Amino acid sequence: MPVINILIFLGGLLLLVKGSDLFVLTSSRIARRFGVSEFVIGLTLVSVGTSVPELASSLTASFQQASGIVIGNILGSNIANIGLIASTAALLTNIKTEEVMLRRDGYIMLFASFLLFFFMLDFKISRLEALIFILFYLAYLLFLLDKVKRHEEEIYFKDFMIYFFKFEYLFDLKSRIKLQVQEREKRNQNFEETKKSTQITGKRTQKKNESESEIEMRTKNESITELGTKSKTDPEYEDIDVEVTEENLYETSLLIEFFKLIASGAAIIIGAKYFVEQAVFFALLLEVPETLIGISLVAVGTSVPELMVTISAARSDYAGIALGNVIGSNIANILLILGCSGLVHPITVTGLSIYYIAPFMLIMSLLLILFIRTGWRVKKFEGLILILLYLSFMVLILWLG
Repeated sequence: MPVINILIFLGGLLLLVKGSDLFVLTSSRIARRFGVSEFVIGLTLVSVGTSVPELASSLTASFQQASGIVIGNILGSNIANIGLIASTAALLTNIKTEEVMLRRDGYIMLFASFLLFFFMLDFKISRLEALIFILFYLAYLLFLLDKVKRHEEEIYFKDFMIYFFKFEYLFDLKSRIKLQVQEREKRNQNFEETKKSTQITGKRTQKKNESESEIEMRTKNESITELGTKSKTDPEYEDIDVEVTEENLYETSLLIEFFKLIASGAAIIIGAKYFVEQAVFFALLLEVPETLIGISLVAVGTSVPELMVTISAARSDYAGIALGNVIGSNIANILLILGCSGLVHPITVTGLSIYYIAPFMLIMSLLLILFIRTGWRVKKFEGLILILLYLSFMVLILWLG
């Protein structure tokens, strides 16, 4: 029977990962078709694209009140991102970094990690604390999109804290929404004016052709029928047919995209359901805490796609992108995913998470920041240290469990 459960577990993981990839891609396409701005797409889809598997599995576990799976998944994913993904990229090639990435995003990652540890000290994460996480993530996204892009000078962690506690993100969000509404109305107005202008021009051209045809019919004898037939194949008529055809193709293509969206959404839901159910099954079967299953099977399983992308990026000399993805993913895991999961149901935290797992996550985060500061690159031997620490910790934590 466990063999069947393993197959279901892997099948659920496959559905979850592939469904997430297709969902993000299709959602972006549909959003662009309807004229949704890059700001909205970036805020909602692209920013959480690489974290959809963790988000789906954590939300599913939260609905099932499997707090151990949720907290284990978040802590385990953050540890795996540093000890498995970043270390693998460093082993393949020295990762070059930028100072601003450390002093802004790196410190924000540290802040989120320490904030999580502080909230965990009372052995639970309440809905209020989850809401605080989400507010921080919303502020972080708007901070990147507004403050960082508008200012040519470098923006650091202290600027983010000022931005958050002065509630500047609320004003930025309001102005962004207002601007998007105005741009949408302007696009619709221009589209209607263009459409009316095209219709008027088409009617004038058609009347002109009809007048010319009448004159030719009066002045010629046997060529009347031929010219009348030929006039129906003029470019103006061809343009009308092409527009109709393109419109039909557009509608058909849009229907296909919606079908893909529904199918990918169903794949995520079904995959997450079976993935989490089998994770809980293995926890009961092996008589180990859910947190251990979350930090091992669930966390590593949802990190496999990112590991493959990291290996590909490192081989193509884009390892710096992988490091940025690790830091951004760790921020999203805590502030967004744990925040959403905590809003669904308050999360109970075990002593294992507080005394062992969370402190190790903080140690790994601090080590990553330290390695980045040494020459603004993560060297191969530093990657080796990270992966050895990760493997040692996993062996120790499973033995403790």
